[in-house]
Amino acid sequence: MAEKKEGILETVKTIVWALVIAGLFRTLFFQPFWIPSGSMKDTLLIGDFLFVNKMAYGYSRHSCPFSICPISGRIFGSEPQRGDVIVFRHPVNGTDFIKRLVALPGDTVQMKAGILHLNGAPVPTEPMPPFIEIKEPQGPQRLTPRCSNEPVGLGGECIKERFLETLPGSDGPHHVLDIARTQTDDTPLFTVPEGEYFFMGDNRDNSRDSRVPRSVGGVGFVPYENLIGRADRVIFSSAGSRMLFFWTWRLDRFFEEIV
Repeated sequence: MAEKKEGILETVKTIVWALVIAGLFRTLFFQPFWIPSGSMKDTLLIGDFLFVNKMAYGYSRHSCPFSICPISGRIFGSEPQRGDVIVFRHPVNGTDFIKRLVALPGDTVQMKAGILHLNGAPVPTEPMPPFIEIKEPQGPQRLTPRCSNEPVGLGGECIKERFLETLPGSDGPHHVLDIARTQTDDTPLFTVPEGEYFFMGDNRDNSRDSRVPRSVGGVGFVPYENLIGRADRVIFSSAGSRMLFFWTWRLDRFFEEIV
């Protein structure tokens, strides 16, 4: 009986230490993140799975689950650059978002007729072949994509216009999508405050981001301490409602670099 109790105790200790090590790994190095929506298409698709590099910008209280890290401000911090794809904690509701950083502290930002303007100048874009996907429910939430060629029935080709956009000071160009004329295609002139950042989704007409103030349900400016980490690479991707549905795996996206 004593040997049985000792065996149970050792098992419990092993589980506890495994959880501690996993928690430290998640807090200090890499946090897993599933893409739940289409706001970052076609850079990130619903069902993409990635690890967020938490060492990229240092650590704040939001580096821990439920924002419980006993950290004031940010430690071991480094500055992000325009074009980084970043997971951050929403300043009000505590939800983790993933968007592209488009403007730094002191920048002015404005959308004019769907074109991003930074510091008074339009960001260079060039047309690309359209992004085409099948109009069908996607991911665990069974979200149906919006299309620029509506009306489209289920099973039909859902088309979005695609452009190559190059942010000044970024590592290179990235894709952005356009669906239709929306209210966020034209915005007021924003000036990014010191210590805060301006984010947008690559799927410009299907993204809740910094273009809409937090007071009316948007994201607004994001404080530096709310940055959690940089998304560098897709590890796994599934187009189905369950990860175990292997026939829905997107093998061509495994270990794909995020640009």
